[in-house]
Amino acid sequence: MLYQLHEMQRSFLTPLMQWADASSKLFSNPVSPFAHTPFAQRIAAGYELMYRLGKDYEKPAFGIHSVKIKGEDVGIMERTVVEKPFCKLLHFKKDMGDQAFAALDQPKVLVVAPLSGHHATLLRDTVRALLVDHDVCITDWTDARMVPLSSGPFHLHDYIYYVQDFIRLLGPDVHVISVCQPTVPVLAAISLMASNKDAKLPKTMTMMGGPIDPRKSPTAVNDLATEKPFSWFENTVIYSVPGNYPGFGRKVYPGFLQHAGFIAMNPGRHAQSHREFYQHLVRGDDDSAEAHRQFYDEYNAVLDMPAEYYLETIKTVFQEHRLPKGTWEVGGQLVRPQDIETVALMTVEGELDDISGLGQTSAAHELCSGIPKDKHLKFVAPKCGHYGIFSGRRWREIICPKITEFIQANR
Repeated sequence: MLYQLHEMQRSFLTPLMQWADASSKLFSNPVSPFAHTPFAQRIAAGYELMYRLGKDYEKPAFGIHSVKIKGEDVGIMERTVVEKPFCKLLHFKKDMGDQAFAALDQPKVLVVAPLSGHHATLLRDTVRALLVDHDVCITDWTDARMVPLSSGPFHLHDYIYYVQDFIRLLGPDVHVISVCQPTVPVLAAISLMASNKDAKLPKTMTMMGGPIDPRKSPTAVNDLATEKPFSWFENTVIYSVPGNYPGFGRKVYPGFLQHAGFIAMNPGRHAQSHREFYQHLVRGDDDSAEAHRQFYDEYNAVLDMPAEYYLETIKTVFQEHRLPKGTWEVGGQLVRPQDIETVALMTVEGELDDISGLGQTSAAHELCSGIPKDKHLKFVAPKCGHYGIFSGRRWREIICPKITEFIQANR
C-alpha cells in the first residue's frame, strides 16, 4: 500500500506545486506588477522553494551537445546502440567525418553506470570529461516501473550478462569503467569471461568507489545492510508498481524509498542547502541558485529497481560477501577474479568517501592476483568524497587525467 499512498500524495501535490510555481513567477517576472510590490523577492523565493520541495522530478537528459577537442568545439550526437528491456547502451558519437574521427585515434570506453537509485545521467560530468580523449558509451538503466511484467524478471546475474554482451559488442579493444555499485558485477562479468577464455576481454577495467569488499572500512550504507536480516528487506522495502505505470504489478524497491535513504544520511546538509537556496533567491544570486537547481534536479530524480536484483545484491554483496570470499557462483560457475591475466586494473577511491569506504574498491587488486604487477594501479583521491570521484573539479582536473593516462598506457 505504501507505493499507492505515495502516488496518491503525488497526485494531490501536483496542482499545488503548479500553483506554487506560477505564483513564484508572478512575483519574480519583471513584466508582472506583483514583482514590484514590497517583499516580492522574498515571496517569490518562498514559493519557488515550496515548488522544488514538493515537485515530481523526472529523469533529466544528458544534454551533452558539444565538447572542446584541441581547441575546437565538436558536436556530440547521442545514439542508442542497442536496447534491452532493462537497459539501453548509449553512444556519444562525435559529429565529424570518419577520417577525421579516425585521425583522433581515441580509445573506446564503456562506462557502466550504477543501478542503485539514480539515473545514469548522474554521470554526466564523467561522460563529458571522458569525451575529450575517448569514444564513450554508457549503460542507461531503465526505471523498473516502466518495464512491463511480460519482459520477465531482472536478477543480479542478468546485470552481469548485460555487461558481458556490451563488452563483446564493443570489444575486444574496449576499456571498461565502472562507478560505485557496478564494480562488483563488472568484476564478476570479466572474471567469468576470463575463466572461459573469451576472445573479447577488455583491455582495461577501472573501478571507482565500489563495494568489492564491504568488510573494509564499513560505512553507514554497509551497516544498514548487515544490521537488518535479509527477511527485513524482503518484507519492508519491496512493493508492487501501481496501475498507472507500464510495469504494473512488478515487484520493485521504489526510488522514493532510496531517495529517502539518501536524504537521511545527511539531513542537516540538505536542510542547509535549501536554506541557502532561499537566501540566494532573495539576494538575487542567480548563479548560486541555478547551481542548486541543477544539482537537485539530478539528485532528486530516482528510479525503481527490480526487487530480485536489489535483494540479491543485498544478500550477495553486502551480507554474504561472496565475491571476496570466493564463494559466488553465476550460472553454476564460480566467479574467479584470479583467472584474469591480460586486463589491466585501476582502482579509484575517495579519501573522504562515506558510501564506499577506503579499501573496499582497492580490494580488487588482491583478488585479481593473476594480473601482472605492472598492470595494477591504485589511486586514492585526496579530500574527495563519493560523488567527487566522478563529478566536479577534482574529477575533471585530477582523476580523469589519471584514468586517461592509464588507458593510453594499456591500449
